[in-house]
Amino acid sequence: MSCVKTDGVQTDKNSPKNNMGMDFNSPDIMQPRKPVMPPKELRNGGRVKSNAVAPSGVYLPNNNIQTPQMTSPEYVQLSTAAALTLGLMPGDMYNCSCTRCLNLLLTYPEGCRANCAYCGLARHREGERDYADRNFIRVDWPAVPMAQVAEIVAGQIKEDGDTPFHRMCISMITHPRSDADTFAVLKTWTDHVSPDDVMISILSNPTTMTRDDVAQLRDMGSDIFTVSLDAATPELFDRTRGKGVQSPHTWKKYWEILEDARDIFGPKKFGAHIIIGMGETEYEALHLVQQIVDMGGHSHMFCFFPEKGSLMDHLPATPRDQWRRVQLARYMIDYCGVRVEQMKFDSESRVTDFGLPKAEVEMTVESGIAFRTSGCPGKFAEDISACDRPYGDSPVSDIASYPFQPEGAHMRKIRKQLDMEKPGESYAPGEEFEDL
Repeated sequence: MSCVKTDGVQTDKNSPKNNMGMDFNSPDIMQPRKPVMPPKELRNGGRVKSNAVAPSGVYLPNNNIQTPQMTSPEYVQLSTAAALTLGLMPGDMYNCSCTRCLNLLLTYPEGCRANCAYCGLARHREGERDYADRNFIRVDWPAVPMAQVAEIVAGQIKEDGDTPFHRMCISMITHPRSDADTFAVLKTWTDHVSPDDVMISILSNPTTMTRDDVAQLRDMGSDIFTVSLDAATPELFDRTRGKGVQSPHTWKKYWEILEDARDIFGPKKFGAHIIIGMGETEYEALHLVQQIVDMGGHSHMFCFFPEKGSLMDHLPATPRDQWRRVQLARYMIDYCGVRVEQMKFDSESRVTDFGLPKAEVEMTVESGIAFRTSGCPGKFAEDISACDRPYGDSPVSDIASYPFQPEGAHMRKIRKQLDMEKPGESYAPGEEFEDL
């Protein structure tokens, strides 16, 4: 599994420049393939349903076993990092003690009915791979009985009053039952674990939701609600998540639910996911960040990675130059009071000035926090995410979002990518792994 420690370290061929020799992913090259309709007998989980294998305990993806007919709310899938942290899978993570966020993903034989171009869970993969075997943000997601998950965490708290998790997040998918089953999963969780012990986030599916759904999730104990806009502009959204790939999502509906979350959850308790490097300009992405901050929310950023099996798996990962510039600028807008209007951009809409004096920019870079995974906060600080998603948007060999505090060679590498190296300082490729 790609986020688990491995023996070999290889340089990511897409960093720092993409395969067109550019330091940003331009819209003309970031074009998804057209989806191909799978055979009729394999649609809607046909293979899983026809085999009708009853689920029993934990299911590990790609284990040469026919995928059982697992269904939420009785079953959920866990990120590899969460499964390692719970002790349900063997292994460890490079330079971090797994994860502080328990990510739960709804699951059905039919899978997600959307067809997002960058996603490994997309509907077009029905003929290729059963839903519970599909990779998502670069890793496998084991399926586990929801009650078992809740009981393990409750047992940790009862035993010593502590758990490694600062937060639990339910990730919805596009399915007719996803709203009702999210309520059921949340109820199972809160029957065992108090929101006072482990905070609760919802990664929503706006396409199937109403304002009343948003309010009910708040009333049931959730404290943060997020919307995966992912695409930074309406046009890019439609091309990668809507009609352009035969998918049901619309920019309008996503914004409707985001605005409902603002009204219901309140300031600093809602946010939006944004993927960088899918063809938007840096100005467009940061203008969206500013828009969300002006609403009272936060942005959670992901670095585009060509997910295997997706309609964009042939495209270049986000060049690290572009990613680091946007990471730093986003952090300044979200946490330093800088506005996008104070920043300067070149003719290609790349950030050239971060809107602060050089010494203050240097201090922000030096802290390293801007380059950590962004997401819902944990118990350490508002700007340190519990949802650290270890290596969910990059290989360990060329880390995009750091699930740990970058120091030493990691910071030298970041500075080189930003073209902000200190006098007399240099970075040798691979030196951050010399201790492995």
